[in-house]
Amino acid sequence: MIHSVRLNESTLSPSEQHGLDLLIDLSRAVPVVRSSPNIVHLEVTGGRKRALTVGECVARGWFIEPADGVVRIDRNALDVVCDIAGASKEQASTKRDRYGRIPSMQSPLAATGKERQAVVSRAAMRLRYAVIQAAGNRLVRFVAPWPNGRRWAAAMTHDLDVVSYWPVFSALRIAELARKRELARVGRVLAAAGRAIGTSPVRDGIQFILRKEDEHGVRSTWFVLCGTPSFSTWRQGDLTYLPEGAQARQILGDIGLHNGEVGLHGSFETLDRGDAFTEQRERLAKLAAGSIAGVRQHFLRLNPATTPTSMAAAGFAYDSSQGFADRNGFRLGVADVVPTWSASDQRATGFDEIPFCWMDRSLSKYGGVEDPAMWVQDAQVLAEECRRVEGLWVGVWHPNLVPALGYPDAPEAFSTLLSSLSEGDPFFGTLADILAWRSARRSVRVRSVGSDEIVEAELPVATRHEVVLEDANGVACATKWLPQ
Repeated sequence: MIHSVRLNESTLSPSEQHGLDLLIDLSRAVPVVRSSPNIVHLEVTGGRKRALTVGECVARGWFIEPADGVVRIDRNALDVVCDIAGASKEQASTKRDRYGRIPSMQSPLAATGKERQAVVSRAAMRLRYAVIQAAGNRLVRFVAPWPNGRRWAAAMTHDLDVVSYWPVFSALRIAELARKRELARVGRVLAAAGRAIGTSPVRDGIQFILRKEDEHGVRSTWFVLCGTPSFSTWRQGDLTYLPEGAQARQILGDIGLHNGEVGLHGSFETLDRGDAFTEQRERLAKLAAGSIAGVRQHFLRLNPATTPTSMAAAGFAYDSSQGFADRNGFRLGVADVVPTWSASDQRATGFDEIPFCWMDRSLSKYGGVEDPAMWVQDAQVLAEECRRVEGLWVGVWHPNLVPALGYPDAPEAFSTLLSSLSEGDPFFGTLADILAWRSARRSVRVRSVGSDEIVEAELPVATRHEVVLEDANGVACATKWLPQ
């Protein structure tokens, strides 16, 4: 447990405060409402403002130093945390790629080659270890990272880009493979496409995914396009199917039967017209017969300075667009859920980001890697990083990766990926499940500690899972939860 001691409210800038709050939340240390000599105090140090690099922070353990009963952290390192996890640097960028996205190299981590590490999550681990070291014989409590005794979490997500007119996409994929001189694959795709004539290979692929997920106890999140297609949207690779169409309705029904979560895949229009989020969310909610909590942008077209504000105004609870299109890794430096940050207003927005760290097409489309087994190997490396920091792995698997549409080895690879993740024993949940747990975990506060060392704590945010406080060794401890 910690009690935060800030030098002076007037000397801690909003970005420093945000960085500090992030590290405390990610470290799982429980804030104590009232100070006590029997707990660890957190002190922000440093006077003159100086710009630190990511490399300096990593090399110096994020300038987090334990002492007897106190942990000190340099305020300048907190600005770096905010720059990365709050996307402050990217919000200031005016550069765009051909899809209107902020290029990956505008990320401080991609620019320094550190995107494969969850550096901010690692900084939070450094804070947790420092609290344990500083505590000595003092009482230490942390919130258990995930429900049901799990030490990390995984979420499988799917972007529904293709529903109708599958032969068109099959032809485009064959042309792509031909340009790469993948002639053996071209032959296999042509054979699969021939066998699929008169069937619905996309829906068949989706049902295969859902069955495999059921076998591993996985409930996934599906992001669905919900606009009206036109020749222009087709040409741009944007909207390609009508959500009210028979095939789309059947797929939504399949997802519902398997207790999946439906989120909005925001069309290109939403980047330029915020009201489109409200229109598409309401339209999708009617089709899915339920509320729509989450959103992910199609082609990841996101302006981190403005788009989250429009998403929040439309009633979404979270976004999951913050990841790289052309590589896999941790764009925000976290394997977890984080509140979004407005650099222009210098405040946390109250809207959450659930960043993904792995996507199939980052390798096949942008990396030129056609072997799905190699995609899975890459996913496993990033999953191990998430497990190491007791964090969250979020992956994107496109359901149109089926043999008839150009991916003859993809179904087998998907099965391997699920098996690999399951072997690590994570907490599996939809993104809405993950958000609900993290909102509750983040809200825990300790009110007092009795002479018998039983902690009295409050949990303002309800959750269907039991919240557990544990000691420095990860052992569950007796806790008296105060009524709300």
